[in-house]
Amino acid sequence: MQDWKQTRKDINARLVQLNGLSPETMKGMASLGAAGAKTHYLDAKTRELISLAVAVTTRCDGCIAFHAAEAKKVGVTNEEVAEALGVAINMNAGAALVYSAHVLDAFDKA
Repeated sequence: MQDWKQTRKDINARLVQLNGLSPETMKGMASLGAAGAKTHYLDAKTRELISLAVAVTTRCDGCIAFHAAEAKKVGVTNEEVAEALGVAINMNAGAALVYSAHVLDAFDKA
């Protein structure tokens, strides 16, 4: 398994470097991250659970590292994480199922 604290530290160091090279990109990213929280339609726990599920489906280790830490800060439980991961697993399986239909269609039309 990974050292997630070290992963966050390493990514942060590179993001500081990227900020020096492309500050407008980093400002834009910060704006995107803050935009969803400003509406207050979803609470912080729900946003972090969604973030963790998406991190799984996109296979983003950095996203997992940062959002797992943030989820703990906002009071997400192990059980809530497990349920969100179940949704992510289902979405990946569902996507494979739907794309299987595309394969059958392409094969029939080949």
